[in-house]
Amino acid sequence: MARLLATIEHVVKKPIWDCRMCGQCVLHSTGLTCPMTCPKQLRNGPCGGVREDGACEVDPSMTCVWLKAHNRSERMPRTLRKEFDDLRPPVDNRLQDTSSWANLLSGRDRVVPDGWQPDA
Repeated sequence: MARLLATIEHVVKKPIWDCRMCGQCVLHSTGLTCPMTCPKQLRNGPCGGVREDGACEVDPSMTCVWLKAHNRSERMPRTLRKEFDDLRPPVDNRLQDTSSWANLLSGRDRVVPDGWQPDA
């Protein structure tokens, strides 16, 4: 069942949002922008290498993913927009290609690495 759910999720999310299927989806809090499309795969905002014109420092042909996410989040409902600045845990690469929907329901997407404390 989990594999079927992951397949359905991939079919829906990849063409619409270029979702990279990290298993810990945060599209709802990043203005429907997948942060994993950032060449550095940063989940918590720009790396500091945003060019003056808003382009990515790694790939100048693309707009900075986080600049795009910020602009899109401004058009989201207030209840979701407030999540944009939330500190997200590091990506758990073991969840790659699994269903973020299943991981959300099971709570697996909220398991953080030992020693990771957002308030530290």
